[in-house]
Amino acid sequence: MSDIRYLLFPLALLLASVVPLADAQGKELYRYRNAEGVVVIDHRVPPEYIANGYEVLNDRGVVLRVVPRMPSEEERADVNAQQRLEAEARKEEERLRKWDETLLLRYSAVSDIEAARDRALRDLRVRVSILKSNRSSLRQQIENYQAQAADLERRGWEVDEELLKTIADLQQEVGVTERQIAERQREIEEVEMSYAADMERFTLLEELVQRRRAAARQKD
Repeated sequence: MSDIRYLLFPLALLLASVVPLADAQGKELYRYRNAEGVVVIDHRVPPEYIANGYEVLNDRGVVLRVVPRMPSEEERADVNAQQRLEAEARKEEERLRKWDETLLLRYSAVSDIEAARDRALRDLRVRVSILKSNRSSLRQQIENYQAQAADLERRGWEVDEELLKTIADLQQEVGVTERQIAERQREIEEVEMSYAADMERFTLLEELVQRRRAAARQKD
């Protein structure tokens, strides 16, 4: 029975891509990558790209479902591999659906995303600036105490243990502050990448809306 199911999998994929086009023309669109790796949104998926998998979108650009890529012969022979593919497709479908819905609820234009990005980056950069200022202050204190210790040594006096401990504690604080600065800088990079992905995704959604409006005008 398992062998029959996996032999029929390619046919099921083909039917999944063809039937909605016939039943829901004008209601659903399809997003896939062409041979050049470019994301394409259209009313149909060319037969040569069906095996690579694609996304089915509603009229707002939200992902309704994800059709996974067609497994290789080795994967079709491996029941576990096929189950993993199907589970990954469901997980990706849910991720994209939530992402699209969040973008459409939060923003009305790419400029809104840019403004949100700028606010987030400004806050992080202020934190980095404060941390760097604290680091400079700590370093100055260390220099002052080290100068005191050096002066005592030049005079032939023993450096107080409390002074040495104070210097060590301040050096430790500098290390902690530098790690915090590095963490904030990593956050800045992550925020820039995250908002860049949001802008790219939102642009695709806008393109879909424009196509819908153009199609509606043509019908009118």
